[in-house]
Amino acid sequence: MLNDQTKVTEVTSLRKLTDQEMENISEAAAVAAENYIFSKISKKEVQDMELRVEFHEADEEKGLDVDVEVELFLDELSQAEDSLADQAAEAALEEIDRQIEKLSE
Repeated sequence: MLNDQTKVTEVTSLRKLTDQEMENISEAAAVAAENYIFSKISKKEVQDMELRVEFHEADEEKGLDVDVEVELFLDELSQAEDSLADQAAEAALEEIDRQIEKLSE
């Protein structure tokens, strides 16, 4: 069973992020998505999971565009909702927003 969702959001950053900052934000987003998923279903139900976070430079007024894609490959007996990947992507985007706000302080 494949559960796949991509979310795109615009994040306002006051400055260009370094590669290290983007890596740290991506890792925090992955942890947030995983924590969300495993708060809803057992780890045994997840056969495989992929999370991609991509940053795209937008114009200076808009800041960054961030794409988050969550792919879940669930056990065929899993009772997980179809929207689980979507909800996990939302959790990742919320974490990205929190991380960007911290950097902007």
